[in-house]
Amino acid sequence: MNKLEHLTAFQSALTNYRLSASAKQILHDTKLVLLTAATASGRNTIINELLKTDEYYFIVSDTTRQPRVNNGVPEQDGIEYWFRREEDVLADVQAGSYLEAEVIHGQQVSGISTRELKKATDEHKIAITDVDIGGAEGVAKLKPDTIAILVLPPSFEEWQRRIHSRGEMPSDEFRRRMETAARIFATGIEQDFLIPVINDKLEDAVADVHQLATTGNYDVSKKQLARGLLEELYSKTKKFLEQ
Repeated sequence: MNKLEHLTAFQSALTNYRLSASAKQILHDTKLVLLTAATASGRNTIINELLKTDEYYFIVSDTTRQPRVNNGVPEQDGIEYWFRREEDVLADVQAGSYLEAEVIHGQQVSGISTRELKKATDEHKIAITDVDIGGAEGVAKLKPDTIAILVLPPSFEEWQRRIHSRGEMPSDEFRRRMETAARIFATGIEQDFLIPVINDKLEDAVADVHQLATTGNYDVSKKQLARGLLEELYSKTKKFLEQ
């Protein structure tokens, strides 16, 4: 089981966290795209397709936890995460070298180092990663020109089919995911920094995200359609949770 030896120090450093001057400059110089979504919406599939173009650099987060073995395959440093010593992560947090970082379940600290952003800029690529809704909101405040995209399934029914096609899930876990999805949809409705993109046909969703990433433009009719779908997804998710 993971354990934080310096939990209090991390909490103190993150309470009033400030980016360093050098980190702010790196952030300013980086073209950044974030994808957030409810479970089973396909954001990682979209990212993987974009990475094939060699125009993007996938940001790998740091973590203090130990590598795991998933389905018999051990996690690799620099692939799933950069697995770093707790003391090194703490020193970087205290130095203001993270775009965002958080204590997770009181057991580990994970976050996006500006070291990764600099790699993207040095390689003249667009930095891209997936984040939870809170991370997207925090990053957008630090860097208002961030392209923050909320990936949507094409309908509530198709979304449910995709969730259940992944295999059986305990009912309590499924409910937690639906509750999280409701919060994500609500934030998407309330916050203008999130741009909704519908993931119906994968190639179309990839093209829409790429257009946003490279030009900042998005077809008005598509955006209106996505906004309508977002409200419908939220309404049906809330109705499901009230049952």
